[in-house]
Amino acid sequence: MPSSLRERLRPLRTATAALTLVAVGALLPAPAAQAVRAAPPRTAPFEQQVLFKASQDPGYACYRIPAVVRTTKGTLLAFAEGRVNDCSDAGDIDLVLKRSHDGGRTWGPLQVINEGEGDTHGNPAPVVDRESGRVLLAETYNTGRTDGKNCDVPCDRTPHLQYSDDDGRSWSAPRDLSEEILPENWNSWYATGPVHGIQLTRGRHEGRLVFTANTETWNGSRVTANHAALIVSDDGGDHWKIGATDSYPIPEDGTFRQKPSEMTVTERPDGTVYVSGREQDGTDLGHRTHTVSRDGGTTFAAPFRAIPDLYTPQVQGSTLQFGKRMLLACPGDPDRRRTMQIRSSYDGGRTWDSVDRGTTVTTDWSGYSDLVRADRAHVGLLYEGGAVDARDEIRFARFTEDWLTPRRGPDPTTPDHAPGARPAAVLGGARATPGRFGGALGFDGTDDAVRLPFSGRLPLGTEDFTASLWFRYTATAGEQPLLWMGGIGTNQPQVWLRGEPASNRVTGLITTRDGATPPRSVSVRTTGAYNDGEWHHIALRRGGGRLTLFLDGTQLSAADVPGSVSRNSPFGVHVGQRMDSRAYFTGAIDEVRVHDRALSDAEVEGLRTGDAPVTRDTVVRLPMDRVRDSN
Repeated sequence: MPSSLRERLRPLRTATAALTLVAVGALLPAPAAQAVRAAPPRTAPFEQQVLFKASQDPGYACYRIPAVVRTTKGTLLAFAEGRVNDCSDAGDIDLVLKRSHDGGRTWGPLQVINEGEGDTHGNPAPVVDRESGRVLLAETYNTGRTDGKNCDVPCDRTPHLQYSDDDGRSWSAPRDLSEEILPENWNSWYATGPVHGIQLTRGRHEGRLVFTANTETWNGSRVTANHAALIVSDDGGDHWKIGATDSYPIPEDGTFRQKPSEMTVTERPDGTVYVSGREQDGTDLGHRTHTVSRDGGTTFAAPFRAIPDLYTPQVQGSTLQFGKRMLLACPGDPDRRRTMQIRSSYDGGRTWDSVDRGTTVTTDWSGYSDLVRADRAHVGLLYEGGAVDARDEIRFARFTEDWLTPRRGPDPTTPDHAPGARPAAVLGGARATPGRFGGALGFDGTDDAVRLPFSGRLPLGTEDFTASLWFRYTATAGEQPLLWMGGIGTNQPQVWLRGEPASNRVTGLITTRDGATPPRSVSVRTTGAYNDGEWHHIALRRGGGRLTLFLDGTQLSAADVPGSVSRNSPFGVHVGQRMDSRAYFTGAIDEVRVHDRALSDAEVEGLRTGDAPVTRDTVVRLPMDRVRDSN
């Protein structure tokens, strides 16, 4: 028997009144007892409000893990985890819900649909059966704990399901799905979603319900495999089975290629199921991975493939087909959970807009998300965000296609003369200027940069290398990035050269990953900033167990650290720009070269004098002497 949906009535868990609307782009003030403001017009291109927050909906220390669907009657159902004692993942966690009857402009009070009673009841993965109108909610349980720590490994995670036949007003008692979708070898981590599932509308499996799960295998002493799976039902959710599955073994050294997790599914217009997932700590380059199913989720057409140049931190994301675009919501910072963006794909997820082409929702901290078609004109984005922490609150944003960044044509380019290389994109309006050898490119310190298209030759791995360029600048403050290859932050493999005028130095740095050991970094620094407006030559060489910095022929070196300078992280090669777009170079750069071997001292001197041929080991050779417009 369905049980009535309960509103929080206990003193510490009292549901608040319906949320009031806010001005376009602004956030709702925390106190609930405010006068209702006039609603913005239905055609507002962007509007946003706080939907779940501890100070707004008392009784919970934290709200996390958003998911949202639209019912057959047009009601929006926004789900979240209500974390009772703290914000940890394995504590006392309830599943909570708010409902909207006007496309997300206003919302009803918080309701509890599944109470953990000391245990963890979370990972909401809702899916709507358009034939019956039933809303099904997959979820995962584990034993709760009170010490704020994560679930022990192996974790006693089990899948459950409940449903609503009245647009989310009341819900059935949850039932355990273990016999149907929890095989014996998926005996460690298990997670449904967390994000909306879909019902297929085309092909032989039209009407099939699909949601995702990621799991692990435990052999009694360690985790030995990761599994990414689609869970499907062909009878409206009465019975479920495991569909497409992709598994990755974990050797004894603890490394593995991929760990696709927290996957989001979207049906392309041709009926193909696109699957996009979080990539967590695999050796493949990139923090997102994807594949497709062409048989309605029964099998994957190919193994998951990581996307090196799709910049995002390790975090759950969400996708949605919206007209001719497919949308991806996830933070745009490749290192930290901040700067929520909407990025578009115009080819069914095969390629995605770069960060500079995406639409920024907020530059605040931001994390998990879900997307929904809110009404005929608007997409809804339910996402974690906060000025201090991505877990501060859960916000709901509505936007139209007009608010999204228009599709941009090809960028201007500058030639790359390395063997087999494609031209590099010139961003922000960087233009030719007199150089050390002929022309160079000038950068304005605001948005000018050169970005190389990803190529399998660019990641330098564990091998020796030499990177070289000429620079000229006069800046006395700020970070002045010259060349950036790889990821960013303290945990991601990377190579970079930059001026640091406030510290009166120029620095070259590498960060490596070696097996399953923590990342290590080594840097070499000058004792001057070289910001006198004159041309200076710099080179960074890895070889012979040393990392050597050459500046105008003078050498400084430090002991190398073993490992790969290009593993795990999102990967990009930028000239004049930091990987996360938070710093740009002001000045001019000429003759950028990268070789995938350690050049001799004489060869480095040849780079400085301009007497160096392009050879088979040349990975990058940018003369930086001209810009070719895209049109």
